[in-house]
Amino acid sequence: MAKQFLVIGAGRFGSSVARTLYDLGHDVMVVDSDDALVQEISDYVTHAVQADASSEPALRAMGIRDFDCVIVAIGQDVQTSIMACILLIEMGARYIVAKAQTELHGKVLRKLGVNRVVFPERDMGQKLAHNLSSKNIIDFIELSSDCSVVEVSTPEKMVGKTLQELNLRAKYGINVIAIRNENGRTNIAPGADDRLNPKDVIVAIGANKNLREMGWI
Repeated sequence: MAKQFLVIGAGRFGSSVARTLYDLGHDVMVVDSDDALVQEISDYVTHAVQADASSEPALRAMGIRDFDCVIVAIGQDVQTSIMACILLIEMGARYIVAKAQTELHGKVLRKLGVNRVVFPERDMGQKLAHNLSSKNIIDFIELSSDCSVVEVSTPEKMVGKTLQELNLRAKYGINVIAIRNENGRTNIAPGADDRLNPKDVIVAIGANKNLREMGWI
């Protein structure tokens, strides 16, 4: 079912989010004060509007409560980002995701009541560092400061063994939540008797300290 998204800020991050959401079949409105950026994104989203996101009348005219989610993707202008979030909260936005430039910026956004704060540059840097540090790590998602989900190529020492034989939950507190084979098929409920093949990808969740012990982050 298509959802309604409002993306405030049409820079690299905002335009990437907006275009991807639109490609996934959702209705997407993009707002930016820069007319050139608005024109550039207009062919790839449902609507693109030039407006000042820190202007209360401009935001009210968009019908904020009609959107399932508002993404505040404003780049370097921290003040405008904070003002936009304050106004969105006052107007009753259902769910707000905001980009933060620094930890302090993120802390302020959380204090305001933003539902989710993201750090695109920091998060991509972490992913790249983890990917480069181990040949097995494919992807890494930090769920909290002490828990993550990882995608790893099956280590050679695990090939041919069943999940029961590996007993990762009991030994390391790590749960295998999915296994993807070389054909791209994903087993989202692997059982104890499922055996790992050389080109399988393991999707696992666990405490960071346990994943670190395995060499998976």
